[in-house]
Formats: sequence, structure tokens, C-alpha cells
Amino acid sequence: MRTGPSPDDPHDIVYFKPHAGDDPEQAEPGLDALRSWPPSVRAKTNAVLIAVATAPPKRFAGGRYWEAMKGTMRGWFEVRIDGPKRHHYRLFCLLDYEAKGHDKGLLVVVDGHDKPFRTTLSDADYAAVRTLGHEYCNRNPRSIV
Repeated sequence: MRTGPSPDDPHDIVYFKPHAGDDPEQAEPGLDALRSWPPSVRAKTNAVLIAVATAPPKRFAGGRYWEAMKGTMRGWFEVRIDGPKRHHYRLFCLLDYEAKGHDKGLLVVVDGHDKPFRTTLSDADYAAVRTLGHEYCNRNPRSIV
């Protein structure tokens, strides 16, 4: 008998929306980042998200477009796209099997960043992503769009 979502099944793609209190215009960091990227990068990123979600994620073998992160970002996944003018684009994602009201696993896009070629994000950037992830995990039902 099945008791909840399985990592072996396709996932739904959702975007984290930080708690806004009374502000319905509160941003969705991952979705906002994606919308700000060049059209070719958005298209490729969306294609990767769909491929990963339907594979499902643990079975996706997509040539470094979907990577499990390490170190302080262990438990996170990164969609990695190289764009025009030697620029890197990254979405930071979590997999969620505990979300109330969902019968499928969730591929949650939490945040996104871009950076020049061959540079790294700062420790503060990664800490900010983790802070958003903690906020996401601390609310159930989840705050998603």
C-alpha cells in the first residue's frame, strides 16, 4: 500500500514563493530569475526541468544539466545552463516528498543566479539560497506557485 509520493515517479515542477504576509506581490526568486534570463536560456532551462521531472529526477542522466550539489549545499540540486556571452545560469532546486496536499513528488525551484564564465558564487549567495530553502521546508502546506 502506497503512503505518499515516491522518488521513483514523475514529479511536479513548482516554484517557491517566500511568505509575503499581506503582500500578494512578493517575488518568487527562482521564477523571477528564470524570467530575467535570455529567451534561449529560459527555453533550455524549462526543457531541462521538464526532462528531469518526468524522468524522474533520480533517474535523469542529462549531461551535467542537473547536478546534485555537495558540501554546504548537500541535499540541493542545480540546473546548470551556459548561455550567450560566456555566462552561466543556475537554478537551485529541492526535491520534496512531504508536501501536504500533493500526491506526487515536487521538484521545487527555490532560487536562481547567473554569473560570468569561470567565476563562483559567494558563500553569502549560497547562504541566501539555503535560507530560502529553510523557509520553504518550515511551512507545510508549502508556499508555492
